[in-house]
Amino acid sequence: MEFMTFLEELSSKAPVPGGGGASAMGGAIGNGLGQMVANLTLGKKKYARWEEEISRLLAQMQELQVRFMELAAEDERVFAPLAEAYRLPAGTEEEKEHKRQVMEERLLAASLVPLQVMEAGMEMLEILQVLEEKGSVMAVSDVGVAVQFIRTAVAGAAMNVYINTGSMTDRDRAAKLNLRADEMVRKGTEAADRIYEKVLERLK
Repeated sequence: MEFMTFLEELSSKAPVPGGGGASAMGGAIGNGLGQMVANLTLGKKKYARWEEEISRLLAQMQELQVRFMELAAEDERVFAPLAEAYRLPAGTEEEKEHKRQVMEERLLAASLVPLQVMEAGMEMLEILQVLEEKGSVMAVSDVGVAVQFIRTAVAGAAMNVYINTGSMTDRDRAAKLNLRADEMVRKGTEAADRIYEKVLERLK
């Protein structure tokens, strides 16, 4: 999706895109900055010893950027059937049970997408840690900016997990999904803050 179109739709009253798509797009932007740092590092004599590693990370980021964009679109795709499920009739016991089953299936789908955004964000944080240490010093500030975008992608996507698991009737499944999200938020924010502090130390 063209970025200005995405922003216009995000700003409107339309239910999608929303926070989930925005989190994925934030991840894509952070990823793009990471790729820039890698590209500015490659081919420089000063960083020749890390050329192979940075090249590998660049290829990994290129795949991740596609993933972030796919997840932004997927977040929209899974919301539409969930919105429809909320409007299913529930007048009889049979209708109530049918609605419950459909809701559970679609709430799960809507929870798994932001979890995947979080997983992609965690992978990016590992890459950014390397780029902070071995990337071009001229672009270290961009590593810091990238980290903040990825931090937001991880913490933001968690909100979409929680809002969907909160409506699940299967509380055991909801708790397991929340636990996965909790762990990634904790580890992700700690890692992002640690990398960001290292960048600040190098800049000041």
